[in-house]
Amino acid sequence: MGTKAKLEYIWLDGYKPTQSLRSKTKIVEDFSGNLEDAPIWAFDGSSTEQAEGGASDCLLKPVAIFPDPGRKNGYLVMTEVLNADSTAHESNGRATIDDDDEDFWFGFEQEYCIWDNEHNAPIGFPPGGFPAPQGQYYCSVGAANAIGREIVEEHLDLCLDAGINVEGINAEVMCGQWEYQVFAKGAARAGDETWVSRYLLERTAERYGYSVNLEPKPIKGDWNGSGMHANFSNELLRTCGDQGVYDQICKAFEPVIAEHIAVYGADNDQRLTGAHETQSIDQFSYGVSDRGASIRIPIATVEGGWKGWLEDRRPASNADPYKVASVIVKTAKAASANIKA
Repeated sequence: MGTKAKLEYIWLDGYKPTQSLRSKTKIVEDFSGNLEDAPIWAFDGSSTEQAEGGASDCLLKPVAIFPDPGRKNGYLVMTEVLNADSTAHESNGRATIDDDDEDFWFGFEQEYCIWDNEHNAPIGFPPGGFPAPQGQYYCSVGAANAIGREIVEEHLDLCLDAGINVEGINAEVMCGQWEYQVFAKGAARAGDETWVSRYLLERTAERYGYSVNLEPKPIKGDWNGSGMHANFSNELLRTCGDQGVYDQICKAFEPVIAEHIAVYGADNDQRLTGAHETQSIDQFSYGVSDRGASIRIPIATVEGGWKGWLEDRRPASNADPYKVASVIVKTAKAASANIKA
């Protein structure tokens, strides 16, 4: 008998307005470790809001594979959900991405709170009360400020061991709030890596008895919300060397505010208020180094001779990176085509 491998198939369910991660394990003998050798599998869609009980089979198509650093002979298999006839399921945001040539590069800044389920608050919040006001926690050190670092560091190591391109971590503005950044070339690949990194984060927090809270405004009042800023570029942005091109692409986002906000995360209106480093949800602005704008032009782009990237600061922490990437690609690709024409 050959070596048995544990393949953890990961997918997104059909819950609305925010999808959740699901997973189950398949044991495969003499597995090569290659994506093409991971078989299509099935699951009961009636238990995940993705099918009716009378015809409940949905398919799991592997789209990315990573070694599972938490399991001997284990692999993490990111999948997309298909209907029984192999067409894309309506919950499948990955299938909507129009970036076959991988012209678009994405960097997602994933903010989150490590959540104390017993007290229903971020870790570091005293029971029934509040810690010191925000300000001292951002990029902080020390037991009074950097709450949960052991979870964050363990998650970072797991991601790197899995081959996920995490480019950094930091404590965020609110107590118990953290951030990591994932970068990938290709919109779909960026979504794959971000979702698998979220899966590893949930699994890490689970070991400590905590949850991961991705709500955009988990604590009301004078506390920062949680976002998933989307840094993006295509070849035109990376090479044009022209401020006018950047202006035209940024301006193309203004007429489609509603289309973008529709996939930028549930309850994002609680975060995009015009305060706490945000633009109002129904307004649009852009500017160099402006963290209160809808789209920020990074100073590195300007100093690089207008060759770089843009940052859409509106996506919430609970947004689906596939859907965020899809709508950004649609808008930026159309604007780029008009410029080239």
